[in-house]
Amino acid sequence: MIRFPGQTRIWIILGISLLGILAILVQGPIPQDPAYHAFADRRTLCGIPNFGNVVSNVPVFIVGLGGLIFVAAKKYSGGLPSLKTHYALFFAGAVLIGAGSAWYHLHPNNHTLVWDRLPMTLTFMALLSAVLGENISVRAGRISLVPLLAAGIASVWYWHVTELAGRGDLRFYAVVQFLPLLLIPAIMLLFRSPFASNRPLVWMLLAYVLAKLAEFYDGEIYQLLNFLSGHTFKHLFSAAGIYCYYLALKQRKAGT
Repeated sequence: MIRFPGQTRIWIILGISLLGILAILVQGPIPQDPAYHAFADRRTLCGIPNFGNVVSNVPVFIVGLGGLIFVAAKKYSGGLPSLKTHYALFFAGAVLIGAGSAWYHLHPNNHTLVWDRLPMTLTFMALLSAVLGENISVRAGRISLVPLLAAGIASVWYWHVTELAGRGDLRFYAVVQFLPLLLIPAIMLLFRSPFASNRPLVWMLLAYVLAKLAEFYDGEIYQLLNFLSGHTFKHLFSAAGIYCYYLALKQRKAGT
């Protein structure tokens, strides 16, 4: 943890938030690239179109469901009891990501993409709010949850509505997707965690970065391997990241 006065740390987090939001919003409207839906691996196997990208969501669904059951059973010694709702929403979002992403990849278009992105915002925002609750204060986690969830849902709704109007704008969704990637490490560095180690969360963030890289190099990875695409790896890395969060809730010990 980096030592700064309490108020200074809060202002640093607010500054990162503001700069991150401005950096994306000043870009101007960002429409959805129609080529986004043209994934490298479009093979139909066992009667399932885009087989690799569809079935690779199964691990996401299974890990999310396992985590949800784990939290419901109140066995998460590596979490705070007062943030149970946050943990449950994270894994519920993962379950919905697995289902929504599979549905999207069966019929890739902007309409089905909504059901892929909506649960992602649930998971991102629940995670960010949980990190606020663990590292800053439980009150901060509780107060932030509903506004963050609302912002996530609104970002997808705004993109979809503007897309239908012929002036698609992904900027607000981009804020929801990428700002937590900046804020979570900053919060973990600036504020004291109630747990002795947050290493599983570091691995989770690394898995997310690898997932985004795999998504970006979808075609190149498919050309190299010829049987698995980058987007398929994206789903597998995502499942690994969700599993890391499960390990965090299971294995973390109270700090001194």
